[in-house]
Amino acid sequence: MTKIHDTTRDISRRNFIVGSAAVAGGGLALGLDLPLASAQQAQNAGNEVGIWVVVKPNNDCVIRIARSEMGQGTLTGLAQLVAEELECDWRRVSTEGLTPGQNLARKRAWGDMATGGSRGIRGSQDYVRRGGAVARTMLLQAAANEWKVPVEELTVSNGTITHAKTKRQTNYGRVAAAAAKLTPPDPKSVKLKDPKDWKVAGKPMKRLDTADKLNGSKVYAIDIKLPGMLNAAIKDSPVYGGKLKSIDDSKAATMPGVRKIVRVGDSGVAVVAETWWQAKTALDALTIVWDEGANGKVSSATIAQHLETGLTATETNGERREGDALAAIAGAAKKIEATYSTPFLSHACMEVMNATVRLTADKAECWTPTQNLEASLAALSSASGLPLTQCEVYRHDLGGGFGRRGGTQDYVRKAVLVAKEFPGVPVKTIWSREEDQTYDFFRPISMCKFSAGLDEKGNLVGLHVRVSGQSINAWLNPAAMAGGRDMRQLQGYWAEPGDAQLGYAVPNLLIEYAMRNTHVPVGPWRGVNTNQNGYYMECFIEELARAAGKDSLEFRRAMMAKYPKHLAVLNAAAERGDWGKPLPQGVHRGIAQFMGYGSYSAATAEVSVDAQGKVKVHRMVLALNCGHAVNPDQIAAQVEGSVAYGLSAVLYGECPVENGRMTSLNFDTYQIVRLAEMPKVETVIVPTGDFWGGVGEPTICVVAPAVINAIQAAIGKPVRSLPLKNVKLV
Repeated sequence: MTKIHDTTRDISRRNFIVGSAAVAGGGLALGLDLPLASAQQAQNAGNEVGIWVVVKPNNDCVIRIARSEMGQGTLTGLAQLVAEELECDWRRVSTEGLTPGQNLARKRAWGDMATGGSRGIRGSQDYVRRGGAVARTMLLQAAANEWKVPVEELTVSNGTITHAKTKRQTNYGRVAAAAAKLTPPDPKSVKLKDPKDWKVAGKPMKRLDTADKLNGSKVYAIDIKLPGMLNAAIKDSPVYGGKLKSIDDSKAATMPGVRKIVRVGDSGVAVVAETWWQAKTALDALTIVWDEGANGKVSSATIAQHLETGLTATETNGERREGDALAAIAGAAKKIEATYSTPFLSHACMEVMNATVRLTADKAECWTPTQNLEASLAALSSASGLPLTQCEVYRHDLGGGFGRRGGTQDYVRKAVLVAKEFPGVPVKTIWSREEDQTYDFFRPISMCKFSAGLDEKGNLVGLHVRVSGQSINAWLNPAAMAGGRDMRQLQGYWAEPGDAQLGYAVPNLLIEYAMRNTHVPVGPWRGVNTNQNGYYMECFIEELARAAGKDSLEFRRAMMAKYPKHLAVLNAAAERGDWGKPLPQGVHRGIAQFMGYGSYSAATAEVSVDAQGKVKVHRMVLALNCGHAVNPDQIAAQVEGSVAYGLSAVLYGECPVENGRMTSLNFDTYQIVRLAEMPKVETVIVPTGDFWGGVGEPTICVVAPAVINAIQAAIGKPVRSLPLKNVKLV
């Protein structure tokens, strides 16, 4: 285990997929001719050397990015990987985005354009690196042809090509035009660098997307201004599944700036006006009668009762079975039982849902923040009725994604329905914060019941886990469930290595999932099911360690010999987190480990609970093995962000349901951690360099259990439900 990066910061900053990630075959179809007509690409005009690289005459290199950037650093990381193989001067690198229309026109030459599941880099690292290597090969060949020397005699560094025998030199900018005319080699034939030889990748390079954020020049989709543009505010039935019964618009229709009041499907209404505030003001002036249906009677209490039935049901919707857990528990020297629960959570992106759409008879255009450009293109085509070839989506960096802006393209579809009322006119539809919180695709609510047996020596001999909760696949992707089974909801409990494997060897194990769906829409939420399952498992393991009278770390280690990567990050977090060393009076430690998105995570937390039950998290140490570390600084930033996101859920996060509707509609009730509440965060990266794992989501799943286990050490009892604001600790 090699530790390549350590960072300590006192206070840190903050599936529906169109097609497959097909890169084989035409995935690197180089040299095809397609006009790149965007303003950015016109500015970046140069010679296209392969599809990933444009070289300007002045030796600047423009690297194309097919994935979305939402603050996670994927743009810079992908550019580093291409630049590493390209051997260009990193100081002369810039990037440009691609549109799904361009990708479609080239038969998806750039591959998958979705950004989610922590796959932005790990899902495309191979073919983008090969794209850089292909471009380097073509540029070297162009120089060799000009000098009439064997290409093997040439070397390149920072974009400067050298022929040592004749002491001649040139640069990429001078040979790019000739290189662009060459037939590119088969990408599979080029040899990639050994990561141990990396000079740009693997290093903490400064991000390429920072300057315009700091100087205020960045244009997010919500900032778009187009000639003649109108603005729309929208409202849907506050009860999911409800219908729009009637509207009295007598007051709103005559308000300043109002152009039209539009019904949006069966359940929504929008006001289109000259400015968004005019539209929002008029929308609030409408008298709306909703047909709420039976869902108007649903509450958090009735949903809890529904989930409880899944804890004892005889039929399940997915399971993992090894040995005979029930018999082992029945015959154990000591039996322990516990039931945990977690609530619905909102994504709460800082940039609310929005899309600007312009429709004509033969063209549909959309400007929107999206994690899946191709899914947005598909939604634009479907809602407008125009074929994909007559549609285009223009990319923007996102003001937050966290899974909300992936396959769930409701914000695009609704914007298209509004824009249909104004042919040829761009219409920007923006959701209010309240609408954004009402019509999220929430993190699924769930409960988890455990029973376990310990032998006379305190060893775990049997473990039974029953998860009851809502299924994301049942809501968004039923085709992914074979025979009604949904193993996705047991993410992190899987036996298979590679993505979300449980890191404990238990002689007798039974893990089950009972599907209990509600009327509330659910979807991926940064970390998806590893967050709930990590909290459940690691907090119950803590209960078992205490019941066995054993140290929390040693109890875990005893079950992890078969899982060396899990164990390595646990040891790294414990070592850097000073496990076993004295703490100040009143401060206690907790520890946890879990796996998700192909990466191994562990954390320690130092926490105090005062006499009034107020929790303070003083310090967190998080260890991560993501295989290859493309940019250690970005990894540390992602880990710090996961602490902020995870702590918000632990301390405050919940979306209660009353009368069929959500009640936490703004940041006064849906609270997030404040600056003063952020602990000192330390990141330890322990890459093994033998796989490619994710970064954006994995470490969130160990934040909650590490903190809760420290609280258990402080107060002497477990905490089995979140958020903590609802729990009386002392």
